[in-house]
Amino acid sequence: MDRQELVKQTLDQIPQAKANAKRIVGLVKEGGRITGYQLSDNSIVPKQQAVDMAKQGAIAGVGIAHRGDTQYLKSIPDGSENNNLSSLPSVSP
Repeated sequence: MDRQELVKQTLDQIPQAKANAKRIVGLVKEGGRITGYQLSDNSIVPKQQAVDMAKQGAIAGVGIAHRGDTQYLKSIPDGSENNNLSSLPSVSP
């Protein structure tokens, strides 16, 4: 099994993105923690709203994972590092 497949197995869900789905282009951080996301239409949404949008197919390129009782978004491995969430710039809310 390759690394991409291994990482995909850590995701709880990989929603099917709709044709008009937005992409995450920036991270909103407070105290080093991600609290929201800037989307490709320049809107900023809180973390939980982004998770809900991703589940509905409104955000492309991400899967749903969890830590404890908290769900969060994680990049779907595609072989490119520059579109990983951890590589995106921080933005102000």
